[in-house]
Amino acid sequence: MAAIDKQTSDKISFITFIVTEFALAYKMGMPEAYRYLKQYKGLDYLFEHWWALHTDNKYYALNDLYQVCYENGGLR
Repeated sequence: MAAIDKQTSDKISFITFIVTEFALAYKMGMPEAYRYLKQYKGLDYLFEHWWALHTDNKYYALNDLYQVCYENGGLR
């Protein structure tokens, strides 16, 4: 089994953290939050911009995710 590099490990850790925080902030279960983020392009945004988002306060990152989802049809 190959070891993953530090950047990949950091990316996985951040995305796991922020999806959990998104679920808590918007009162969703984890599966619901994942599906919501996937459906409304939040996960695409996370994978593309995780490096910049992880340097922000989590509230700014959550707000950015909310805005991306809203602009793509999310209604929460």
